[in-house]
Amino acid sequence: MTDVLKADRRTRLNRDRVLQAAVSLADEIGIDSLSMRRLAQELQVVPMALYKHVSNKEELLDGMVEAIVAEIDPPETGADWKSAVRLRVLSARRALQRHHWARRVIESRTTKTPAVLAYWDSFIGMFLDGGFSADLTHHALHAIGGRMWGFTQELFDDPAVPAAATPVAMPPAAQSEMLQQMAELYPNIATIAALSAHDDASVVGQGCDDQFEFEFALDLLLDGFEQLHSEGWNSKLGLRGTA
Repeated sequence: MTDVLKADRRTRLNRDRVLQAAVSLADEIGIDSLSMRRLAQELQVVPMALYKHVSNKEELLDGMVEAIVAEIDPPETGADWKSAVRLRVLSARRALQRHHWARRVIESRTTKTPAVLAYWDSFIGMFLDGGFSADLTHHALHAIGGRMWGFTQELFDDPAVPAAATPVAMPPAAQSEMLQQMAELYPNIATIAALSAHDDASVVGQGCDDQFEFEFALDLLLDGFEQLHSEGWNSKLGLRGTA
């Protein structure tokens, strides 16, 4: 009887347990290898047991996004709007760095779940609570784009390369020859490449400190929003108040 009770406790599921297990499994084996059957094996249940909590793979992915959103810190209490937005965005970035598959899943979602809508609502609220007009807030959100989720389309990003892949080290002589050829064919690109060769671990290739570039662009945007807000900008007047 004791063994039966232990087995019952082990297999007793709820939606949160299913989603957390799916997130952990995706971290381990990658999102492409995640399936309902594989998840059932991980939870030591039959696949049909999962369908009481998620009706299909798409609903499972929606729920996994909800789990990621739950890892993002809430708006900082008492902070000014600029600090609150910055901290929230960087918290979202940390969440995505813990789960390298999450960006692809977030971008693929067509259903906006209550958790996602609540995140959007609270993100918008940081601007409105800071005195921004709805008009400027609308355009600020367009400018921030994927940064509100902690990612952005990097200049040299290659979506065909898995995020966890380790770049192959190029011998110094081969690298020097490549740079020389690039300098002859594309001198302007070579100039930038030579300056930015400071972080070999970058996911954008030979070159850029992803975190620095992310925060650099984020701060430029926030500074710009702050200036437009102080000027009373609105979209009917156009940029800098000129039609």
